[in-house]
Amino acid sequence: MSLSQPQQGEKSFDLVLSQSTGYGVVVGLGAAFAVLMLAFTWLQRRFTRFNTSNAAEFATASRSIKPGLICAGIAGRTDFAQVSAWTWSATLLQSSAATYQSGLSAAWWYGVGGTIQIGFFAAIAAKVKQNANGATTFLQIAKARYGVPCHLLFTFYCLVCAHIVSGSVILGASATINALTGMDIYACNFLLPIGIAVYVIAGGLRATFICDFTHTVILFVIIYMFMFSAFATSPAIGSPGKMYDLLVSASSWSPVSGNQEGSYLTMKSNAGILFGGCTIASGFSGVFCDQGYWQRAIASRPKSTTKAYMLGGLSWFAIPWAFGTTMGLASKALVTNPSFPTYPYALSAAQQSAGLVAPAAAVTLLGSGGAAAVLLVTFMAATSAASAELIAASSVVVYDIIGTYIRPLTGKQVVYWSHIFIGAFGIWFGAWSCILHAASIDLGWLFYVQGVALTPAVVPIGLTVCWNRMSHVSAFYGTLFGTVCGMAGWFVGCHMIYGTINVTNLALPYSAICGSAPGLVLSSIATIVLAYLFPAQYDWVSTRAIAQADDDAPTNAKDDPRTIEAGTPVAASHLTTSTEKVLDARKGSAATTIVVPTGEGQGEKDLRHAKEQTTATVTPAAGDSMGPTSPESDDGDDEDEKEPDRAELQRVFVRASWISGIMALIITIVSDPGPATPAPPAAQPITAGSVLVK
Repeated sequence: MSLSQPQQGEKSFDLVLSQSTGYGVVVGLGAAFAVLMLAFTWLQRRFTRFNTSNAAEFATASRSIKPGLICAGIAGRTDFAQVSAWTWSATLLQSSAATYQSGLSAAWWYGVGGTIQIGFFAAIAAKVKQNANGATTFLQIAKARYGVPCHLLFTFYCLVCAHIVSGSVILGASATINALTGMDIYACNFLLPIGIAVYVIAGGLRATFICDFTHTVILFVIIYMFMFSAFATSPAIGSPGKMYDLLVSASSWSPVSGNQEGSYLTMKSNAGILFGGCTIASGFSGVFCDQGYWQRAIASRPKSTTKAYMLGGLSWFAIPWAFGTTMGLASKALVTNPSFPTYPYALSAAQQSAGLVAPAAAVTLLGSGGAAAVLLVTFMAATSAASAELIAASSVVVYDIIGTYIRPLTGKQVVYWSHIFIGAFGIWFGAWSCILHAASIDLGWLFYVQGVALTPAVVPIGLTVCWNRMSHVSAFYGTLFGTVCGMAGWFVGCHMIYGTINVTNLALPYSAICGSAPGLVLSSIATIVLAYLFPAQYDWVSTRAIAQADDDAPTNAKDDPRTIEAGTPVAASHLTTSTEKVLDARKGSAATTIVVPTGEGQGEKDLRHAKEQTTATVTPAAGDSMGPTSPESDDGDDEDEKEPDRAELQRVFVRASWISGIMALIITIVSDPGPATPAPPAAQPITAGSVLVK
């Protein structure tokens, strides 16, 4: 018999599945994907021109990914590869938990907070293709443009982002698997990333796209299953009307402080807007500081990069909005149902912060079948995001640390060291997750702190590839200034609002917004002001000259004998087939031909025009309008090998910028319903982050 309201207290999750089920999913499915990728890699080598022993194929999928797969990776994260890679386990679990706490508006703001920055990044992706198509990491662009100090600073932020994201992904998945099956959480923390590392080593970046697509299909099927169950077939709810009645009842015994009349079904929610601000800050930092996103932009075809990210962002919005609304509201509505895992108690603050709202709803709606579905979808989301982080982190270490500061690497050496560091990061991320768990840091804590830690670098990194006025002074000191302001705001805000600075209070929403807002805003202001005070009229020559490693050439262009410095006379006999493109040839002049060292996979180039000259002097390009011509590629795939049309990419950038800006304006103004009417006096303390705030 159902209670009218839950009792005071808490209890552990009732186990629905066996430990063997948990190990079977983590180990068995991990092994299955590894075998699948080994088979895929063999078929790819046997029947296509792509070979994962090639550095360009392993790290960037030969820059040949079409928009459908990119889109799947985002929704899994956000395009299909973007759908999958941006759908971290946090997307499913945190959106549900926030909706359980703050109502309908939280799921909306989670979707908005993850979509806006994808729209802006779509514009940035066009600039990457326009101004640094040969780069493998965004840090290489920073190194070519600013030099060592900025490169090291951005590398630090990139690695911090990788650790926060990997911790969020693994801890969220492990907590869910532990709650449903009783599988040891430390074992889960280690086994998840190690199993993922195996198939990433086998298939490289392209393998992550293939798995992302598979995961995204399964993800949408399971989301539809839960939606139809909650709103149509489940005897516990079964209709929108019954859901409404249950939530009205819930608002009477547990109204949401700051929501219109304490309702779970209103968009007039102060808590929802606060959560939205934290989500936007966390989302911007999780995109612009994450090498995984840049790597997917680099891997896509130039003509489809922006389209893929726009479609991916829109595709991804449906996931937290649909899943968070369904599972978060269903969990709140079913707290008094005897089938609820913690009946007769509501979920504790710690259980909410650990991401157990969605599993609770699944078990109540569909029993063991629902638990198995959540287990599967959590595993899928975790593997998609973690695989992207493994190859992103390894690329940063191999290209930007070893290849830049220790010794130049050939393409074969790049692949070798990438294998080593993917395996090493698989082990380390497992250990890192265990350290976080032992310190009582969970998914909710990392979600809120991500924005505080990383937002100061967002604007300097974004402007690096799209504003020629940016200098090393503005990039370096703008980031540092924002970091200092953000950290100061974080600690001061925590002390003034919550009274005590401790690990728990630092991850509460008001503390997080006090740190992330100054970090983002003041960093942006400082960066732009410094760019005007210390401008650099950059011509993009050095970033456009970045080349990938091939089997014989070192990754460090400075040590590559084929690299040509600006103004250096070059005899025509030295214009070998290793030279990539003739960028500009002015008729009648023998001293204005611009040549750039080749990237991997370019093949033999038609350099007859260059060889007609007795000498060729490398001079800076006049600006964005002066792009390369595109000789025919010998490998038969002109679409993949052509140098991007920079004029077209500039138009794409402008169009994407307008679309993103208008979308952000509409969301900010139109969707904001204004301040909410205060909740009834009987409102209970609200859960925020991982503690109960009175």
